Amino acid sequence: MIYIDKNPKNKVYKDLIDFAFERCDIFHLVIRKEFGLLNDYELVLKELHPFLKEKKETSKWAGTELDGETAYVYYYSANELSKDKILKFSKSLFGWEQPILPEDLSFYKSENPWLVSIAHEQMAYILTDDPYEMDRLRKIKGLRISFEEDGE
Repeated sequence: MIYIDKNPKNKVYKDLIDFAFERCDIFHLVIRKEFGLLNDYELVLKELHPFLKEKKETSKWAGTELDGETAYVYYYSANELSKDKILKFSKSLFGWEQPILPEDLSFYKSENPWLVSIAHEQMAYILTDDPYEMDRLRKIKGLRISFEEDGE
């Protein structure tokens, strides 16, 4: 596991998102019902709608499990057009937080979580042991990461 130690912003965020879209085929966003009406997020949902694969009401998604509550999880195709929308709406990984935007932008590679973010906790990590991916992540200038096997 690779921990993201500092919120990726601006160019670092763009470089990380570019790499996530290169490696992954699905991403998700979450709307927690207790934080407001769905209409608050209408623009984001409308612009991402052409890429929507599935919407679920659930208590569990990558990195999170609620106790007795549910949220709406929107799963989208990861492609160049949807990437443009993700880069348009936020300039940082932890910017995906309610009440401003849907939360917890996370990516899946072959249906498995790859980049998981929990924005309101300012926490994110990448699940990979692929040497190529680890090397590429190290080369993203300004990305502050630590590796679980380093004992950090």
